[in-house]
Amino acid sequence: MDITKRALSGETRTEHDLLGNKEVPVEYYFGVQTMRAMENFHISRVRLHFFPELIKAFAMVKEAAACANRDLGLLDGKIAEAIILACQEVRAGKFDDHFVVDMVQGGAGTSTNMNANEVIANRALELMGHKKGEYKYCHPNNHVNLSQSTNDAYPTAVKIALINSVEKMIYSLQCLVEAFRAKGTEFAGVIKMGRTQLQDAVPMTLGQEFEAYAANLAEEVERLKQNLKLFLEVNMGATAIGTGINADPDYSPLCIKYLREITGLPLVAATNMIEATNDTGAFVMNSSALKRMAVKLSKICNDLRLLSSGPRAGLNEINLPPMQPGSSIMPGKVNPVIPEVVNQVAFKVIGNDLTVTVAAEAGQLELNVMEPIIVHSLFESIEMLVNGMNTLREKCIVGITANKDVCRRMVMHSIGLVTALNPYLGYEVSSELAQTALKTGKGIYDLVLEKQLLSKEELDNILSPENMVKPRKFLRK
Repeated sequence: MDITKRALSGETRTEHDLLGNKEVPVEYYFGVQTMRAMENFHISRVRLHFFPELIKAFAMVKEAAACANRDLGLLDGKIAEAIILACQEVRAGKFDDHFVVDMVQGGAGTSTNMNANEVIANRALELMGHKKGEYKYCHPNNHVNLSQSTNDAYPTAVKIALINSVEKMIYSLQCLVEAFRAKGTEFAGVIKMGRTQLQDAVPMTLGQEFEAYAANLAEEVERLKQNLKLFLEVNMGATAIGTGINADPDYSPLCIKYLREITGLPLVAATNMIEATNDTGAFVMNSSALKRMAVKLSKICNDLRLLSSGPRAGLNEINLPPMQPGSSIMPGKVNPVIPEVVNQVAFKVIGNDLTVTVAAEAGQLELNVMEPIIVHSLFESIEMLVNGMNTLREKCIVGITANKDVCRRMVMHSIGLVTALNPYLGYEVSSELAQTALKTGKGIYDLVLEKQLLSKEELDNILSPENMVKPRKFLRK
């Protein structure tokens, strides 16, 4: 809950900006520019404090800047120390509820940057023994934002926050992969019919199916990690458009050095600051990786819904854990609500990727002013994917059980069983068997014995589960 939802004393302090004076409640650590942003942007209703990693990353950027400016003699030591301590408190989450600006905003992120500048400045004032708003002692722009612009501080903080957020998401993904692998082991002996184009194909085990899901998702771990490397290149010191105006020549390397120490990340300066200031390609790549993973998750959830369909008029090969009654009118109905919600998460992520793509394309000249919607879309996708994957693992995958008899019965009655006989009987004979089975309703197994094409011993050996679900050497007669 943010500070604006709480009861206030009614006392205010007067702050001013380019547009004039404004009364700010004394309890607020943010100031006049944040107040104006709150008035202007009632868009997503998702505020900065919804994503603590972003707040933490902004504090890291401001702390590194203060350290660099102090070392260069541009910032008084006492003021720098107060700013650094304030940043460390913000990093610890003490002031998350004062980050109140809507994630979706005009101004290329200026409102977000000023929210951070004002909170840090006012906390630094308190640490120095002054009152909030006494900016002559520590000013949001002159001191906290010294040697910076929104156009370098904002994307740098976003990249750091995305690295940390995606790493947490990767952990959730890895846990989900392990859950699928565990089911793959559990179901290793359950023979079932594989399907292509929703038609009977060839036998497999349910374990192989679940192990394939695990392998499918495990591929995404490396993809995500590769894309995170793109975020290690930052443009701190670029200031407004990449020329470094208002920054000391030694500021950029010094600031990034401190930022490496604070974040523990191998951050490097962009080779071309002007390019780095207007380019959003790293965000596009990351969004694409999120979409790719979402597509895979959705496909898997579609499969789970199909495999559990019924229970008596569907495939009914697996049972999903019953989570809630499924109908207000049909007694006894239980729906696959967990895979369904993950499907919807995937749809949202896919839509967010389109938003990121269009916003990245909409950049003009030396800056892409659409970065806030890119940032909102990425963090929303990550948050929903983490929650979706955790929910899928905890409330669905770990509780899935197999209907072994149903799976085996379908194999033995499937016309697809004839494929396993093809190397022994030939394509023409096997085709005739399939047609006869379709016309008569008889099983392939019974027809082979009836036509004396193979002995029962030979047939049982060929159709044993271990011989049908992996490559096998055989001799033609």
